[in-house]
Amino acid sequence: MSRQVDVNLVHLLDGLGLEGEENDFCDFTIADQNSVAESQGITPTTPSNFKPVLGSNVTYVVACVIINERNEVLMMQEAKESCAGKWYLPAGRMEKNETIVQAVIREVLEETGLQCEPKTLLVVETAGGMWYRFVLTGEIIGGELKTPAKADKESLQAKWISNLQEISLRANDIVHLIEKAQLYKEKNSTGLWHQEILPASIPHVKDMLRLIIVIKKRSTNRLHVLLSEKTSIHFPMCEMNPAKSVHSTLRRFMVEMFGADVGQHRPLGLLNVEADPVCDGVCLTLLVAFRSPMEEVPLIGKCAWHEVSRDIENKLLSVISKKNSTIELNVIR
Repeated sequence: MSRQVDVNLVHLLDGLGLEGEENDFCDFTIADQNSVAESQGITPTTPSNFKPVLGSNVTYVVACVIINERNEVLMMQEAKESCAGKWYLPAGRMEKNETIVQAVIREVLEETGLQCEPKTLLVVETAGGMWYRFVLTGEIIGGELKTPAKADKESLQAKWISNLQEISLRANDIVHLIEKAQLYKEKNSTGLWHQEILPASIPHVKDMLRLIIVIKKRSTNRLHVLLSEKTSIHFPMCEMNPAKSVHSTLRRFMVEMFGADVGQHRPLGLLNVEADPVCDGVCLTLLVAFRSPMEEVPLIGKCAWHEVSRDIENKLLSVISKKNSTIELNVIR
């Protein structure tokens, strides 16, 4: 079992997904979350049997930031009546039966006329537990830049833009994403960034949050990772509540495992994203680090600490210590 835990950790640290029975486990379902709320006198708003249905009760959006060798960003001019003439990144809602990568390729082609090859996830944004935006960057591999003569319902035209001040943006929420992509392009060659990570094609019926929680044991100075012992040994998993922010769901789950006085900890970012159009759910693997030593963090849930091997410890410490070594999770209030 110890070896399997290490193998799974390596998979996740490499940005890959976990297949098989591990995906069936859930330690803190929406039904569990509702029970906790009711015990506190709060009436839950989410049905206990909630299941994400794309285009109905959950929205997945993709956006692509492509920077060329002249540090210009690929932008498209909106055709929609509500924002016609404004500029934005190629972006749009995912459709049924397409992967995140397929959605990105389609949106870039429809809105700019160019064919792209997505390279890595940059940012995952969430608003509540019902809206997710997967932001990728990549390279242009073909096509022709859309001119005003080829305007259609998808966009009026596309351009490579060097100065955002020269255009009128549909919204400023993409400025941070563009800055992130520029930094990635600049720093990736120096190794000061996470490796290229694309979503893993692994289906999930529910929207799930998998936690890789790490802590140092003071007496040995060794790194440990938390394992759930419910039904079978696995990394802690909970359902993301559509009525709550991801941070709120995380907080409730941590309290469930560590009690109301859970020690100081911080979410560091995502190791991977799992999604497949066979089902409408997604799974985000979030790395969380405790500041306090293990001796000061009592466990109340059905879980235990597992000491990782030296190799895994070095890998984890490298991720923890370096900025931009995980995919940014941006929780929009």
